[in-house]
Amino acid sequence: MKTILLGPGGQLGTDIRRVNEAAGSPLDIVSVDRDRLDLGDFDGVRELLSAAEFDVLVNCASYHKTDEVESNAQHAFTINAHLVALLGELAQAKSARFVHVSTDYVFGGQDKRSPLLEDDARAPINIYGASKAMGEDLARLACENTLVLRVASLFGVAGASGKGGNFVETMIRFARERGHLRVVADQQMSPTSTKDIAAALLEMLRKDVPSGIWHVVNSGSVTWHGFAEEIVRKAGIAATVEPIPSAEFPTPARRPAYSVLSNDKLASVIGAPRPWQEALEDYMAEKGHLA
Repeated sequence: MKTILLGPGGQLGTDIRRVNEAAGSPLDIVSVDRDRLDLGDFDGVRELLSAAEFDVLVNCASYHKTDEVESNAQHAFTINAHLVALLGELAQAKSARFVHVSTDYVFGGQDKRSPLLEDDARAPINIYGASKAMGEDLARLACENTLVLRVASLFGVAGASGKGGNFVETMIRFARERGHLRVVADQQMSPTSTKDIAAALLEMLRKDVPSGIWHVVNSGSVTWHGFAEEIVRKAGIAATVEPIPSAEFPTPARRPAYSVLSNDKLASVIGAPRPWQEALEDYMAEKGHLA
């Protein structure tokens, strides 16, 4: 399948390329990075993609600096919503499959405190989440053959683009430097390996799963505090991890207290993703962090 990959240098884009190569390259990937195309230039996007031949368009690009987004709403909706509509239109014109990556942050304000399903009502509580929710809708309106992949709390070997690593790397560094961590314990989510998302995506494309929204996360859930404890334990670092409420770690953007995603729909089609603890150990082994 001839595949255009937007955002090829981020955590997920990097692992899509790595996993595809390890699998014998079932996707013929053409990477389009920011040096080649300014995604804010809609005329340029239209010109490049209209001239390209592709069967699949994968959009891993987004404006995802959650706190920064709070004061840059216009840019967030341009990249996370209006650009997505354009990409969907261009994929539709090619009769191609459009794969758009979304987030658990489309949730947060809901009362439900059990794993969230694909058709549960969204309730974003920050501008990033609101812009991504609109992007989901516009993607599906623009292209009938759209897969929206909701992912969460990512960790991958490339580190988060523009964020200087990821939560795992940050916790390991701070634990070694400080010996004591204070981490919020009242936000529960689904830590997820980008390598596992990439593998799931290849299988979803191979099986030609139905269009729609899919939760692609590792199995299980944890608080950020619990996640940090497991990271420090696996790394064998002699550091303490103190639980704190979110109120003691204020940020410009509110974070969901509960955004655990159910992957039952995905499991019914390609099998259940492995537990996040197993994925974390695999990641830490690859990075040389295991004790």
